[in-house]
Amino acid sequence: MITAGQMRAARALLGIDQRQLAEMAGVSLPTIQRMEASEGTVRGMIDTLTKVVEAFDAAGIELIGDNAPSTGQGRGVRFKAAGPAGGRAG
Repeated sequence: MITAGQMRAARALLGIDQRQLAEMAGVSLPTIQRMEASEGTVRGMIDTLTKVVEAFDAAGIELIGDNAPSTGQGRGVRFKAAGPAGGRAG
């Protein structure tokens, strides 16, 4: 679903720290710290993982999974393309 590296990269794109992500997702700071300290794919309660992914989505971050359409290969993080329904303003 999401890797620790993706979480760190997404936070970096947003310019936020772990505490801010925890607040955005409605989870505890220690939960975010544990998630980011894990190896590979983050494991945890589906509800918690969903909250984090939804927080990134609401902030305009698109998480790229394996075999997802992308100009590169593997996993990554990118801003969603701005469209008529919103997106990131420059």
